[in-house]
Amino acid sequence: MLYQIVSLLLEVAAGLVSGACLLRLYMQALRVPMSVRSGNPLGRFVFALTDWIVLPLRRVLPALGLLDSASLAAAFLLQLAKFAVLWLLAGAGGGLFALPVLALFGLLSMAISGLTVVVIVYAVLSWLPTPSVLGGVMARLVEPLLRPIRSVLPLVGGIDLSPLVLLLLLQVAAIVLGNLQAMALQIV
Repeated sequence: MLYQIVSLLLEVAAGLVSGACLLRLYMQALRVPMSVRSGNPLGRFVFALTDWIVLPLRRVLPALGLLDSASLAAAFLLQLAKFAVLWLLAGAGGGLFALPVLALFGLLSMAISGLTVVVIVYAVLSWLPTPSVLGGVMARLVEPLLRPIRSVLPLVGGIDLSPLVLLLLLQVAAIVLGNLQAMALQIV
């Protein structure tokens, strides 16, 4: 029971902060304004959650083009720490080499889950009659992913089904990722 409680708390805490690190990485790659002056409430939230780990890493890890390697490393380290604590709580029996593999798959799973949430929020906000700052930010995050789908899928009765298709593709990716993880853990 203690293991389940700690696992839940770690999943929520590490998931929130590592997800914010991934969102920071994605927003910076897309050049979404995140400063206080931009009025982007999501940017302020992401900075508040991630500055404590990203800024020190940025001193030693340079950006690689549009890729903020410090944000990516921070997300990976958080996932690695989560699995290390769970491994220790489970008795630290074997499988030490599986921790980086679990962290990598945890990070990829977090990215898929995060994109799923962003697409759902985008779709819900698109139904609202009044535009909002958050709606604009969500559109900037999701539009690059929807563009290729929209080029293939026409409107159906005036309705854009591309967010639904993207959600289905993300769910397929999550299933494939889960199977790849199972196979990788059998090897390690």
